[in-house]
Amino acid sequence: MDNPDCRRILAGMTYDSDILIVGGGLNGPALALATAQTGLSVTVVDALPRAAQAQDDFDGRAYALALSSKRLLTALGVWGRVAEYSQPMLEIKVSDGRAGEGPLSPFFLHFDHAEIEEGPMGFMLEDRFLRRALAEAMAEQDAITLLDGEAVVSQDRDASGVSLTLASGRVLRGRLLIGADGRKSGTAQRAGIKRTGWDYGQTALVCAIEHDLPHHGVAHQFFMPPGPLAILPLPGNRSSIVWSETHDNAAAFDALPDEQYMQMLRPRFGDFLGQIRLAGKRFTYPLNLTIANNIVADRLALIGDAAHGMHPIAGQGLNAGLRDVGALAQVLTNATRRGEDFAAAPVLERYQQWRRFDTASLALATDLTNKLFSNDNPFLRFGRDLGMGAINAIPGLRRSFIREAAGLTGDLPDLMRG
Repeated sequence: MDNPDCRRILAGMTYDSDILIVGGGLNGPALALATAQTGLSVTVVDALPRAAQAQDDFDGRAYALALSSKRLLTALGVWGRVAEYSQPMLEIKVSDGRAGEGPLSPFFLHFDHAEIEEGPMGFMLEDRFLRRALAEAMAEQDAITLLDGEAVVSQDRDASGVSLTLASGRVLRGRLLIGADGRKSGTAQRAGIKRTGWDYGQTALVCAIEHDLPHHGVAHQFFMPPGPLAILPLPGNRSSIVWSETHDNAAAFDALPDEQYMQMLRPRFGDFLGQIRLAGKRFTYPLNLTIANNIVADRLALIGDAAHGMHPIAGQGLNAGLRDVGALAQVLTNATRRGEDFAAAPVLERYQQWRRFDTASLALATDLTNKLFSNDNPFLRFGRDLGMGAINAIPGLRRSFIREAAGLTGDLPDLMRG
């Protein structure tokens, strides 16, 4: 509803920007671009200096971007900057087995992009290229201000806006505050937002490898009792590895020199791509589920991992964050066009209602899948292998899973519709 009284009140206020975003990783800049395109001014506060993010050396980190996420990045003017560095995911193969023994069942899942009309299910893209493209796109927008190397020490809100106090002593004033600052979001903590979640007892070992044979754009998910191993295709004869192990195993493997580390990976990886070699740096991070009990508060909204951090088992973390970006940008834009105070509670509640069911469903699905497959119980193994075989044998059901993997299901924001 058009609200002239609200507009007159807000018109008398002084703001540094309409929107203040805390967190300059990936989701924060994406939201800055999405909202700046609609005429709103944005300030992004990032604790990490931009120079530290602009390094061009390959560090092994990469993302599986669903087709719907690629559409959003295209709409934001980012995809054209990274398309040449991306690798289409043409097939996904899922199997169940043990390290050194390979798949233990003839039943598996095989998803082929040729079964849907839209094209590849997704694209692999290295972190370094995506960060750089987002930074370049923001720098070209006069409506976006980036404050890098700045930490937030406090936040406050009143009836007309929010204030951020930075470690430098500077105070910023805006109409809406966005927390895009990760699973341990200081923005959420300062707002008193509680979280629900638990530890999986697993750590992800992340790296990239080179291999002798081409991967042909095929992504593999191999479930083993300690946790899944994802082998995700990168441009050339390279793949990104997300290898989940128990905390103790992961700590022991991570402490090994590179060659001994590869000796532990090789029997799990297999020889279907020939000899493999480490390419770039190695990383580890503990795996847990952490969901914000509310993703909005007074003049505040959370996106990405600040709202929901989940198991990487389906590679949907960043995709879920970009859905947040698309949904929140659409809600704010529609409210602005109607003359509403876009930071008012009823407006933000629309965003929460839109995203709550989707994120809860995805978190539950990844949680149950990890618990179902990360064990060696023979009865569970028999049941899950039969389930994979049944899905693979029914074309209609298989196509629905392919569309889900491509991010084409559910209530999509306009930016993800293409």
